[in-house]
Amino acid sequence: MPLATLHSLTFVGVRPVAVQIEVHLSAGLPSFALVGLPDTEIRESKERVRSALLNSGFEFPSQRITVNLAPADLPKGSAAFDLAVALGIASASGQLAKADLSDWLFAGELSLSGALTGVRSPFALAVAARKEARIRQRTIKLMMPKAPARLAATVPDLAVFGAGNLFEAAAHLVGHGQPLEQQSHLASNHSSTTNPLDMAEVIGHQTAKHALLTATAGQHHIRLVGPPGSGKSMLAQRVGSLMPPLPFEDSLEISAIRSLKGESDMLSPQRPFRNPHPSSTMAALIGGGCYF
Repeated sequence: MPLATLHSLTFVGVRPVAVQIEVHLSAGLPSFALVGLPDTEIRESKERVRSALLNSGFEFPSQRITVNLAPADLPKGSAAFDLAVALGIASASGQLAKADLSDWLFAGELSLSGALTGVRSPFALAVAARKEARIRQRTIKLMMPKAPARLAATVPDLAVFGAGNLFEAAAHLVGHGQPLEQQSHLASNHSSTTNPLDMAEVIGHQTAKHALLTATAGQHHIRLVGPPGSGKSMLAQRVGSLMPPLPFEDSLEISAIRSLKGESDMLSPQRPFRNPHPSSTMAALIGGGCYF
């Protein structure tokens, strides 16, 4: 069948978006077109994919190749689509005839040799794949390079498979050779980790501590006013120790945002705390512009 459909993920800010990758082969002069608002990083994947397929033992079809990244109105900029595009070309050209790709999400950048080199924010990708599985109400399997797959395995209720190269990924899909090992879920220390900054450490400030406790219990806003060095920041940093444990789903979402920012790719139960500079403007704190 000259048409193959695969699935991957991208992010708009911190919001995950499912991307459908369609690969079509047709008669005509050999060409390779990528459509669907790909940026330079994705457009350059044509040469990576071509070399990776040839160096992995596949034939590169001498046909007109069209790859569509849907939704077409969403700008896309990630080399993580390399694996899906390469497998799509192999499938559309009949080299992965028996592979069922409908329950898979693919993410991974390819080197010219066909090796899978890595993805950005693997934890965030795993959290997004878990959400996608709930939306589809079916089991979703995530395939990515081996090293980030170990980090993604900290997300529960998700089957994560790590591949070292394109050939291993394709062989697993068609059931040939050594199957890929599903990454074992790594238990996190979500319930046992506590806030390192504890309000119990603060001596004095009884009035301020009582006000913070009241505001925290009632989920109210509170403003701390005082001269520099009076303890406002010290107290604010310890408000998290007054709150109940962070719900697991909230912890996943917060940890995914930290992963996208490049801070950490591990599950963290810590509530976020931000300490903006006193000279910050309103626009710096909450944004601005003509649509505000």
